[in-house]
Amino acid sequence: MSASVIKAIRIKAMDFLARREYSRHELHQKLTQRFPESTEINSVLDQLIADALQSDSRFADSFMRLRVNAGYGPQYIRAELRQRGVAENVVEDTFSNQDVDWVAAAQQLFEKKYAGQDMSDAKLRAKCQRYMQYKGFAFDHIRELF
Repeated sequence: MSASVIKAIRIKAMDFLARREYSRHELHQKLTQRFPESTEINSVLDQLIADALQSDSRFADSFMRLRVNAGYGPQYIRAELRQRGVAENVVEDTFSNQDVDWVAAAQQLFEKKYAGQDMSDAKLRAKCQRYMQYKGFAFDHIRELF
């Protein structure tokens, strides 16, 4: 493969990374779409990692902060990180490094969605619990709300 193609792949990867963090898996997918015939994508990605321009742990930290602020719980965030190709050890490191009070995050989402509603109604309470589970909160977090 010519040096110009490798250079084009690297420039495109850096263009993507200039906008936001990407996991290696996501970046590989995007570059494969742009350069379907190239066999040099993995070597370019390895070099980006060596140059500290791409980092799955940095991506996971950024992604987790974004999702917590959007009202998602730990189960949802873990699943999304895995889906984006982040290794399990990186996911675990991210969760141990981020000091998130999941009960407080669940409370904040609950108040935003169900403020002022009577939770003594069993149907409404069940609907709320399903919503909170969908958003990725564990049953323990949800139970503390009631």
